[in-house]
Amino acid sequence: MAYVPGEHSPASDPVDTHCPYCSLQCGMALRPVVPDGGPVGVEVVERTAFPVNRGALCGKGRTAPAVLSSRVRLTEPLVRRPDSGRLEPATWEEALDRIAEGLAATGRAYGRDAVGVFGGGGLTNEKAYALGKFARVVLGTSQIDYNGRFCMSSAAAAHQRAFGLDRGLPFPLADVARTGCVVLVGSNLAETMPPALRHLTELKEAGGRLIVVDPRRTRTAEQADLHLAPRPGTDLALALGLLHLVVAEGRVDEEFVERRTSGWPEARAAAMAHWPELVERITGVPVPELRKAVTMFCGAENSMVLTARGPEQQSKGTDTVGAWINLCLATGRAGRPLSGYGCLTGQGNGQGGREHGQKADQLPGYRKLDDPAARAHVAAVWGVEPDALPGPGRSAYELLDALGRDVRALLLMGSNPLVSAPRAAHVESRLRSLDFLAVADVVLSETAALADVVLPVAQWAEETGTMTNLEGRVVLRRAALTPPPGVRTDLQVLGGLAARLGWEKGFPADAEEVFEELRRASAGGPADYSGITYRRIAEEDGVFWPCPERTEGAMGAEGAKADGSVDAESADPEGAERAQGAERAQGAERAQGAERAQGAERAQGAERADPDGAKGTGSGGAGRAGGPHPGTPRLFLDRFATDDGRARFAPVGHRPAAEEPDAEYPVLLTTGRVLAQYQSGAQTRRVAELNEAAPGPYVQLHPRLAERLGAVEGAPIAVVSRRGRAVAPARISRDIRPDTVFMPFHWAGPGRANTVTNPALDPVSRMPEFKVCAVRLELSEG
Repeated sequence: MAYVPGEHSPASDPVDTHCPYCSLQCGMALRPVVPDGGPVGVEVVERTAFPVNRGALCGKGRTAPAVLSSRVRLTEPLVRRPDSGRLEPATWEEALDRIAEGLAATGRAYGRDAVGVFGGGGLTNEKAYALGKFARVVLGTSQIDYNGRFCMSSAAAAHQRAFGLDRGLPFPLADVARTGCVVLVGSNLAETMPPALRHLTELKEAGGRLIVVDPRRTRTAEQADLHLAPRPGTDLALALGLLHLVVAEGRVDEEFVERRTSGWPEARAAAMAHWPELVERITGVPVPELRKAVTMFCGAENSMVLTARGPEQQSKGTDTVGAWINLCLATGRAGRPLSGYGCLTGQGNGQGGREHGQKADQLPGYRKLDDPAARAHVAAVWGVEPDALPGPGRSAYELLDALGRDVRALLLMGSNPLVSAPRAAHVESRLRSLDFLAVADVVLSETAALADVVLPVAQWAEETGTMTNLEGRVVLRRAALTPPPGVRTDLQVLGGLAARLGWEKGFPADAEEVFEELRRASAGGPADYSGITYRRIAEEDGVFWPCPERTEGAMGAEGAKADGSVDAESADPEGAERAQGAERAQGAERAQGAERAQGAERAQGAERADPDGAKGTGSGGAGRAGGPHPGTPRLFLDRFATDDGRARFAPVGHRPAAEEPDAEYPVLLTTGRVLAQYQSGAQTRRVAELNEAAPGPYVQLHPRLAERLGAVEGAPIAVVSRRGRAVAPARISRDIRPDTVFMPFHWAGPGRANTVTNPALDPVSRMPEFKVCAVRLELSEG
């Protein structure tokens, strides 16, 4: 698609880059277009060499240049004028001065933790890193989190608990097509990331089997060999019931369990308390279907479980994912090629965003904020004392809930919580109660419209930076256009604010300079990027982390010592100069666990799983003796990243959702995405072609439920919960359970689904329970 966004200066040739939307980070190229007598623009062209999508794009990616238009984007700063109460144009100097003073004055009056920062899962690694540094060093606040908390935090917590390391997929996405059976839990992949569907199609063409777990018969479920449709909120019971059958039918891989795991007796006992008939009563999935699923999963030589938001966005999401991991461990479907558990990350940089400092409890390199050695390492890179760094802060929803009370001022970048947060009407009221709100975004989102100051920032096609996709592949977005006049990058914004708040240095506007500092800050951490450079990313179509830097000749082809660990000195050759002493002292005993886990990956692990030489894995040829670390496409093939190298079973039991149906609210609501829109819709709702395909929200309900209610197709229905009311047209379909309704969550206004959703939090991940709450339905006049 070609679009003429304005007087941008284009590159002369097509520029390889990546889609601005989901975690696939599909490869694309942008080619300049110069209409007769008009200003230049760009069009999207295929980039077939990139292995994740091989040129395929969904409608969102294909139409992405439309949001570059000055007709739909912000092109000048806006400041709310006291006399009119309206947002009006302002100079950059006035806008930045207002923000700096608003944040500083709040900190002086109420303390540093009265200032909050809220980031986004679409920010590049460089921006996420700089934002976390800005919050902790310049503002000195602990109150920072990001909307990625709403994405895969439950899977991340379960990953950490089971494997000692969190990366969405521990293998390249291409491996999915070559396993024997995939269990896809709570993902409508055909609509949420369509280019990935080809991997499932190729799986089936090669004789593999697909099991889809979803309360709706989605486009993805239509592709399945077996569709299990559990009652929303019962995925944990379903996984436990399958594990019960694995034990009862003698399908446990006893040798693997003994050699490579711990905690099996307790997990086994928990599973045996969930016998098939009980699980059928809880989930609604018939026992014969449970048995068929176990036969398919265990009958294949290799199998995978992939989860998405369905099981994760629950108040027991961490335990639910843990139960699915248990199924993989008990059957020996982990820690070997073409088998394992993985999470399908949602947001474009949901993975990298939490790895490098936006998350409330983490420092760059996926270090823990309460770890003294981690604090010492990062503080040395930042040039501050470790004690100057604040401790962990509130999680995303808890931070939003504290606005206007404990947190009086907020800097928000790249997020639209007025639409995307649970209990959204309450969150809106908290945003309105702030003493000061500043928003940096590409469009005037619903949240930005409430701000005291709004800053227009550059978009994906106008700036360079890295993203980390769902595979842990670090990719490079390249600028194809310069931003229009009046627009600055997020890095320029942070640098300008830092200078006004007394930090003249430390916040460069150049993305590659920021990435070089990020490499040093991440060195030796679980998410070690120190061996990754812009040049390598460009040459190798992305590099998989962990990828430590190592000195010439310091290691052999495997890049690891005999015990599988990595020498901390070689992971950070500038160690002595950057005060890494504390980090080196712990060496393999702490953050190097991630690298230890990669022993079998080395250079040959990719070849075992890819007879064609692991094309596209980022490892090709880099593992020779003395060369750079090859990166780590596949994790855990020799050992897991725990202290003892063993994966840990989670002894979990089913418990109900935080809110179960009752006489007043007898129906279950679940929410999700549609093909033509993305997240809060702030960008995609500004694209005419996408709006034609998905013009607004709807309520999907079963014909039996519609008949009881007296609802007809297209008539407005009110979905009412204890938190509020959403109204949208009825869409009657047999593709959903009779006890459940579904709403997409991309819209504001009366049809805002998140007005209704439940903010009940998972006790470990602090994930809200978006995917299940009790509602009643009412006929509405609109």
